[in-house]
Amino acid sequence: MEIKGTAIKSIIEYVQDVHSDKFLDWFNSLSDEAKNVVNCVVTSGWYEMQHGVVETTQKIGALLFNNDFNKAAVESGRYSAELALHGIYKLYVKVSKPGHIIERASRILPAYYRPSYMETSERTPNTVKLIMSDFDEPSDIVEYRIIGWIEKALEISGCKGVNVEIIESMSKGSTKTVFLCSWN
Repeated sequence: MEIKGTAIKSIIEYVQDVHSDKFLDWFNSLSDEAKNVVNCVVTSGWYEMQHGVVETTQKIGALLFNNDFNKAAVESGRYSAELALHGIYKLYVKVSKPGHIIERASRILPAYYRPSYMETSERTPNTVKLIMSDFDEPSDIVEYRIIGWIEKALEISGCKGVNVEIIESMSKGSTKTVFLCSWN
């Protein structure tokens, strides 16, 4: 399972920008394999997911969130959305309907994780289900990172009362991960 360098860069920038005083501690806590990825990451490259996102996010959780790895994943996912949806993209998100933003999110996943697939299902004016499949290495870290990304994207689009929850999870043994996204 591979992750795009852009996603790894956002994790590095999250620690540098939001927790700059802990960056060196975070970096030094990484395995040699993860350090090599962090040191050499190219945004257009593809890297092994375990060292690129899972380990790096787990170390954020251990160091900055009292071992709350899911919180670390959500926060770094939110930061990633903020980076991705800036400039002209931010304007596009602000003028688009939330359901359209979620549908676009389903197309974005395969651009960051391979192999992967996501589709929308059961859409109403204030809810949508996203179904993730074809993910070779299920990971709760990745699932919660996606929660954070979707939350922030919906907030940027102007949604209030955003809630994203996992109602089925590949990391818990299901054949798919289902995200239920709702907003006011």
